[in-house]
Amino acid sequence: MIHHGKARLRLRGFTLLELLVVLAIVAIGSAGVGFAMRDGTQSQLEREALRLSALLESARARSQLSGVPVRWQPTAQGFRFDGFSSQAGVQSDLPQTWLDADIRAELDPVPTVARAGRQDSLLLGPEPIIPPQSVTLTSRSQPDKRLRLGTDGVRPFAVQVQP
Repeated sequence: MIHHGKARLRLRGFTLLELLVVLAIVAIGSAGVGFAMRDGTQSQLEREALRLSALLESARARSQLSGVPVRWQPTAQGFRFDGFSSQAGVQSDLPQTWLDADIRAELDPVPTVARAGRQDSLLLGPEPIIPPQSVTLTSRSQPDKRLRLGTDGVRPFAVQVQP
């Protein structure tokens, strides 16, 4: 009988800790690839919609505080806020251009029942309850990419899910 002494043949596999480390590295790599592949146009539309909703709500609050009617209107280069005047003590320091020149805005038609005034602009105040209104943001380079932003007249402007 031959003994090999203390030198034994030991089979060894991966430990649980080593497997968990490898899985964590794969998960982080997959997340990075997923974020890198996200649609840039849709991200731009979402960013512009969030920015526009904040601007509209700011103008709406200023209109209510001053008692001066304020309207938002899309233009060829961006948009503008009408109604701010130095006489009322309210300055129009709000931006009037998109962050990305590829963005375009179109006012959505307002039902006849809810129509109040002009349909070429959004009425933002001074009344606390305004008519239901919405605007659709699109990409000039990819017209199929659209995002709708609107209010029911009571709640703030927010991104709306399109059917």
